[in-house]
Amino acid sequence: MASKDLIVTFDGPAGAGKSTVARLTAKALNFLYLDTGSMYRALALKAVTQGVDLRDEEQLLDLLRQSQIVLEQGVDRSMRVRLDGDDVTDLLRAPEVNASVSLVAEFAAIRSEMVKRQRAVAESGGVVMDGRDIGTVVLPYADVKFYLTASLKARAQRRFQELKNLGYSIDLDQLAADIQHRDALDFSRTHSPLRRAEDAILIDTTDAAIDEVLAQVLTECRNHVR
Repeated sequence: MASKDLIVTFDGPAGAGKSTVARLTAKALNFLYLDTGSMYRALALKAVTQGVDLRDEEQLLDLLRQSQIVLEQGVDRSMRVRLDGDDVTDLLRAPEVNASVSLVAEFAAIRSEMVKRQRAVAESGGVVMDGRDIGTVVLPYADVKFYLTASLKARAQRRFQELKNLGYSIDLDQLAADIQHRDALDFSRTHSPLRRAEDAILIDTTDAAIDEVLAQVLTECRNHVR
């Protein structure tokens, strides 16, 4: 079993399965699970709700500094997100948030502030963290890094099912186009673009069952026990 101060990271594009696998990994290792993308989503949600200009970095930074974003474990070990004391977990996948989060996340000042908060949570170890720049920028010193990817078709289908389960009605083709657009933003942004860390283990989840991916991940983690 992995040591209690192990730090594990997952990066990859939307819909690759990193959040699901990261959450299951944390549960198997009895670690804290942190979906860092939810922090950007929480900020996007607040900005949209309050009518803040999503292209104004200073306004967004002021909003972030005034916001308390807390990631905590639910009773079933799922991660819950509290924004200024309110549980907003079930609102973070709303279409308007999906359409806004990449705009919010592209600003250097926003990412710098988020990185500080994320590192503070991870500093004691025993953490599984996923996002888009965790292994490259946030926690480049992590013990085990994974980069999950999958075909656009597979990723769109997964996100479609996820949104359907949450009660949202959305066109699959439009969803695929939205994901492709977000990919372009994430890979090309100036600050902390999405990319695979040199020492990250690449896993293509297109045709892989979750239990197969999890088994591979846990084996790698246990091989890195200090």
